[in-house]
Amino acid sequence: MNETVRPIDLTCRETFDHWTAVTIRFSDQDPLGHVNNVSVAAYVEASRTMLIRPFLLQDKYPELDFALVHLEIDYKGEFTYPGIVDVGGRLERVGTKSFTTSYGLFTGDKCVATAGSVNCFFNTQRRESVVPPDDVRALFEERMASQPV
Repeated sequence: MNETVRPIDLTCRETFDHWTAVTIRFSDQDPLGHVNNVSVAAYVEASRTMLIRPFLLQDKYPELDFALVHLEIDYKGEFTYPGIVDVGGRLERVGTKSFTTSYGLFTGDKCVATAGSVNCFFNTQRRESVVPPDDVRALFEERMASQPV
């Protein structure tokens, strides 16, 4: 039987169970008075690192990390200083050496941006992408299976 995969709605708070609250800084504004696009990328980075690090088992594999290879952001609405932006994150896919993550950025109930990234598992000693250990891959897969759909 052919299953239809329903796309995940990144503009809906219920899509996420991992959250990172980021304080909007005065310096995050651009000359138009709204949060600058580069700041939005930094907010996604804050969420990405908080989401992924626990699954890398760095006490067991200190040389294992991850590197960003692709980032895309869709801006949905203007938001300004001061305030807090809540960044929801989720794991989407794990491949041989890479994995995909998705994000929704919210001020209150309003989605102000969505984002997606492709990351590779990275060996910091060899300075190259690597296949993750089986137990790390299993943690990623378990997390993906337990997320809201």
